[in-house]
Amino acid sequence: MSSAPTATTDAVLIGSGIMSASLGALLKRLDPGLSIQVFEAADELAYEASNGWNNAGTGHAGICELSYTPARAVDGTVDVSKAVDIFQEFEQSLQFWAHAVESGMITGPGEFIHSVQHISFVHGAEQVDYLRARHAGMVAHPFFRSLEFTTDPARIAAWAPLLIEGRDPAVPVAATKMDGGTDVNFGVIARKLLAWLAAQPGCAVAAGHKVVGLAKAGTGWDVTMRARATGAERTVRAKFVFVGAGGGTLPLLQQADLPEARGLGCFPIGGQWLVCDDPAIVARHAAKVYGQNLPEAPTMAMPHLDTRILDGKKTLLFGPYAKWTTRFLHRTGSWTDLPGSVRPHNLMTLLNIGATNLPLVRYLVRQGVQSMEDRLRVLRIFWPAARAEDWRLVDAGIRVQAIKRTDGEAGIVHYGTEVLTSADRTLSALLGASPGASTCVHIVTEVVARCFPHLLAGEQGRQRMQALVPTHGVDYRPPENAVRFNALATAARRTLGLA
Repeated sequence: MSSAPTATTDAVLIGSGIMSASLGALLKRLDPGLSIQVFEAADELAYEASNGWNNAGTGHAGICELSYTPARAVDGTVDVSKAVDIFQEFEQSLQFWAHAVESGMITGPGEFIHSVQHISFVHGAEQVDYLRARHAGMVAHPFFRSLEFTTDPARIAAWAPLLIEGRDPAVPVAATKMDGGTDVNFGVIARKLLAWLAAQPGCAVAAGHKVVGLAKAGTGWDVTMRARATGAERTVRAKFVFVGAGGGTLPLLQQADLPEARGLGCFPIGGQWLVCDDPAIVARHAAKVYGQNLPEAPTMAMPHLDTRILDGKKTLLFGPYAKWTTRFLHRTGSWTDLPGSVRPHNLMTLLNIGATNLPLVRYLVRQGVQSMEDRLRVLRIFWPAARAEDWRLVDAGIRVQAIKRTDGEAGIVHYGTEVLTSADRTLSALLGASPGASTCVHIVTEVVARCFPHLLAGEQGRQRMQALVPTHGVDYRPPENAVRFNALATAARRTLGLA
């Protein structure tokens, strides 16, 4: 998919993942007169972090991810506010995708989203008590009213038999389950949205074009890209630039010499999955099951046993496992990416990451030298009867974690997803990881609000946005809004084939 770039444009979006695809589609729907160009370094679109094999595909809605609900407080309760926030944010993505299907922007929702139960699973008395308290906090909110809890192994086996098969009956276990979860192929939905965008007047989407220069030019930016096939370079003048290039974001911000990016460093963490393709095993598991992460592991490495629909085929993934890398991008990166990102202004930030995150460093070292048996040992926490011959190891994507100075303290690793915006609001860049893709519409709506505020201004702007995302602009977390929220959510799921 490609169309010819023009010399000037309203917006350039760097990277072809779900963030750029969502922002481009949203901007064009809000203002059909905008000219938008998308440039992707790789020869294929949305094949880095958004590629189905490179991420968990979980529609992160706070249902099963224990990292969003921290350990019990002194009074024994669990704070579920982060899970509530993420549930509402993911709903905005569902709403926009449903609008895209209803309006004819895209077709075939069954090609990118499927309904699958979300399960949290723990073992040991302490974790059972935690999950019980988490469940009590979750079901108190209307979003999670249907979340089930049990400590009965037979009931857990009915939900997901692999979890109980071969397990020591003397060890207490617990699980929660909710049937409203999803599995999402973010690469497919990104390519569908980009195909629609490329067909619109004044828009172009070009793969195989690496942005090699980003320089301030008056009130806008000069964006220079190089065609991978020919080496030819050309420059586009843009009023606004969005850097959604994943691991390629930091080098571009450094080229732009953006003051807001001073002191910013990045730390890449590679990923791997264990994959089972045996139809007999795959047929026995129909859930995304999340457990507790290892103490030193980053939140993105929280282990889970996942039903996935990839390339039209149901499969089973377990992981992720981390691996050491200095590359920022899976397909077009280089071993020089990390050392090449070091600058005088971020040197102390990068040095301090080792000193202040020694458990993370030890974790990555151990992950890098682990054997297949080591990986299976973690898998057997979920499925005690797992056999080595049923699994193969595949590389997943690379997550580049932002490291920035915060309140004067260097070396803090930020695992959330955030947007960095220039003071003049002509450039925004995406940093971070989970929940990332799942909350893409919520995130890019923030970009629109900051950099294109006139599109959302007043009653007309509110109505324009709610036509695309019906839940936008209203806080549906208060229980009194539950009836209206459920009506909108049910309609969106029906359109997407989830209900």
